[in-house]
Amino acid sequence: MKSMITVAEASALMEAVPLTKKIIQVPIAQSTGAILAEDLFAKIDIPAFNQSSVDGYAIRYDNQFSNNAYKIVTKIAAGNAAQHSIQPGESARIFTGAPVPEGADTIVMQEMTRIENDALHINYPQLQAFENFRPAGSEIKQGALALPKGTRMSPHTIGFLAGLGYDQVPVFASPTVALIITGNELQTPGQPLQHGQVYESSSYMLQAGLQQMGISHLQIFRAKDTLEEVTTQLNAALHAADIVMLTGGVSVGDYDFVVQAANNCGVTPIFHKVKQRPGKPLYFGTKGEKRVFGLPGNPSSVLTCFYIYVWPFIRAAQGQTTELKRLQAPLVNECNKKIQLTQFLKGTYIDGQVTILTGQESYRMASYAQSNCLVHLPETPNHYKTNDIVELIILPMYG
Repeated sequence: MKSMITVAEASALMEAVPLTKKIIQVPIAQSTGAILAEDLFAKIDIPAFNQSSVDGYAIRYDNQFSNNAYKIVTKIAAGNAAQHSIQPGESARIFTGAPVPEGADTIVMQEMTRIENDALHINYPQLQAFENFRPAGSEIKQGALALPKGTRMSPHTIGFLAGLGYDQVPVFASPTVALIITGNELQTPGQPLQHGQVYESSSYMLQAGLQQMGISHLQIFRAKDTLEEVTTQLNAALHAADIVMLTGGVSVGDYDFVVQAANNCGVTPIFHKVKQRPGKPLYFGTKGEKRVFGLPGNPSSVLTCFYIYVWPFIRAAQGQTTELKRLQAPLVNECNKKIQLTQFLKGTYIDGQVTILTGQESYRMASYAQSNCLVHLPETPNHYKTNDIVELIILPMYG
């Protein structure tokens, strides 16, 4: 196991042991946000037949149409399955979406016509051949590529595929996740606090983050600060999920049992401790196809480690772009780092500039509630002046 590694080394070690991507078939109406796992091809021509785009009359185009009276021989509504045809000099009353009769190649809008003595007269000298006429396959031909593998499903892609007859689509499955919340001091929000207790918030914010990612299979376990209980809950979580996240108990105090519990459960440690603030005691390990993240206990550290490490790891398993949006911007305020660690500082990015917020301690969430980005400061330098260019990581709600 590697200890006190850099942020880049930690990310590389995680990327070297990705979860295997799983492909599942899901109902198309439930596929929003998922990533297509295969190329999809058109099952039919769209339109599947020559189709009218307006309410009007179908005719065979003739340069002398303005001098002609067309006999109306039939009426065709959308959904009409009967086969219709017209001859030169004849017309068919037709409606939007209806199949164009054999022999017709042009649709005249009804506003450009008049009916006299049961005959159609056209009042539109500018009429062109094939006007208001949708040829079969004009949008896509049967067998053509409809959407490539890697497409993110959205309302418009769902509408397109449904129109091609797809009721299910193959997508990369989201991994199942388990949370283990450790700590004797934690109390459930809504319950009265005893002396020495704090309200537990990590499970709530991690659930919210996972919901943003489309994770629907989530179980939550809770453990008091004993080696036996952490080991028991970790064993249960490993049986329940692909990814296990523990919060708290990952440092080196007398009541920090996560690393030993992971060893007891047969988890192979990959690294423990990263040269960063917040979240220096971060732990990562594997057990077969399972992945275990030991996150710090303070809520601000938990959320930062989730965004920097867990978010891209899950996104990769889903077949999605892994990184949160990053960009560069000038600083509004000066910043002095006290130690040579990579730092992720809560900030606000407004009008092309970024302000580092006060209240950066790992227990403080008020500044996180105001932030829309993390300011990524590498191990060196230690001093940043106003207008220095820094890297930002845009938080998911704002990217």
